[in-house]
Amino acid sequence: MASRLVVQTNEGLVRGRDEGAVLRWRSIPYAAPPAGEFRWRAPMPVTPWSGVRDATEFGNASPQPRWGAALGPGNFQQVGEDCLSLNVVTPAQPSATPRPVVVFIHGGGYIFGTSALALYSGVRLAERGDAVFVSMNYRLGPLGYLDLSSLATPGRPIDSNLGLRDQVAALEWVQRNIAAFGGDPGNVTIFGESAGGNAVTSLMVTPAAQGLFHRAIAQSSPAHWAHDSEDSARWARSFVDILGATPDTAIRAIERATPKELGKAMIALYRSVANEIPGHFPLEPVIDGDFFPQWPIAAFDEGNAHKVPLIIGANRRESSLFARIPDALPTTEERIEAMFAATDPKVRDRVVAAYPGYPGKSAARAIGSDVTFWHPSVEVAQAHSQHAPTYMYRYDFAPRLVSGIGLGATHGMEMMAVFGYGDTGVGRSMTALGGRREMRRVTHAMQDNWLTFARRGRPLSSWPAYTTGDRATMIFDAPPRVEFDPYSQRRRAWEGYERYHRRGGTSPGEPAIRA
Repeated sequence: MASRLVVQTNEGLVRGRDEGAVLRWRSIPYAAPPAGEFRWRAPMPVTPWSGVRDATEFGNASPQPRWGAALGPGNFQQVGEDCLSLNVVTPAQPSATPRPVVVFIHGGGYIFGTSALALYSGVRLAERGDAVFVSMNYRLGPLGYLDLSSLATPGRPIDSNLGLRDQVAALEWVQRNIAAFGGDPGNVTIFGESAGGNAVTSLMVTPAAQGLFHRAIAQSSPAHWAHDSEDSARWARSFVDILGATPDTAIRAIERATPKELGKAMIALYRSVANEIPGHFPLEPVIDGDFFPQWPIAAFDEGNAHKVPLIIGANRRESSLFARIPDALPTTEERIEAMFAATDPKVRDRVVAAYPGYPGKSAARAIGSDVTFWHPSVEVAQAHSQHAPTYMYRYDFAPRLVSGIGLGATHGMEMMAVFGYGDTGVGRSMTALGGRREMRRVTHAMQDNWLTFARRGRPLSSWPAYTTGDRATMIFDAPPRVEFDPYSQRRRAWEGYERYHRRGGTSPGEPAIRA
């Protein structure tokens, strides 16, 4: 068994650990540490090592607020710029044929998160699906998602879309190395939730990701997240101002600042932008005309996304969680009206009419949920379904305790089912007032569909493909069911709504629409 734990990768030997039903390798580097001269640069190749590298413990998470790297009460993961690593889990039982590969991209608003979170272990997916599970860390916050390329000089180049480039580099590692772990590099499924869901839809329209994956699952993706180079340059200037630098000292400031100092400046900028344009954040992919060349929804509309099978969907009550977080989403009348301020008043009136009770709390939160997660997912589904098999879902299930505290099927709730977390101590506590049997049923339904999709490119036969004719949508509840064109009135109300730009971008000299 010991020999099976030592695997030869292109970069060197790595030793994992035997955990009984699975074998696990942690924090294998897929790119060089992005620090020093490599800070603000695209990921660079790993320097090969000699001997056997220990891969039994987690290394650094990306720099982020301390609370973001919390793995449990009083348990925090170390953070550092040397964070570009990934983890692999395989069933311990050997397989005569290569296994499908599922690659998970964690969420956290591109501010926080780590693949070391126990929820993301992937053990149950690897076991149940006879699959190879991979998860990754990538640069977060200003080091990964604040575009400072407008500050570049001939002597100090700065690259755009660093976190997205990291994800591409991790997928390139999978293509080079996953066969050594028993995985099939020709059958790779990427999946992610929230910002990780946005990473999935962004990778689908990133030319450099072509051929690196073969199916995609986007859970609660704010698929419209992106901003233009003009906004990026404006926010870059604000960021260095917050750091106390001038245009002449900007490069020195961003090179010398500690990750903690960069993070504090980022939070100040984040709050300013979120208040100026509710629901819009400076930490998003940037349309740079090169690596990420086109507005994502426009790319799907025009058939420029990678034509791979896609599952996409959102949760029924996404924003009940964010309603408790100030400045997060447009979930109040004040923020919703600011969001609509630059749109055609007829569009605003049509949308709010589709949410009876507005401006009451429940209706306002539903608008914030739909404009951020559900409506963009519908836009992607109806566009992508013209070019590749597409399947849409809505997650409705919540245990009695979770519903009782006012959350319901809120943001991230489906992760308990996807990762089979209901039978853990945390999961059982959530079903203490009832719903454990239903939770198990929903878990099996989601896992079986996710894993069947990863293996064959389509979910179970009970889930029909999405088309603009019938808009079949799997509702994950107890029991699961298929509905056709759910929320049809809301869907039609949002037609014609543009977020922060006209579809396809703005003309030269034309101001972007601020919606």
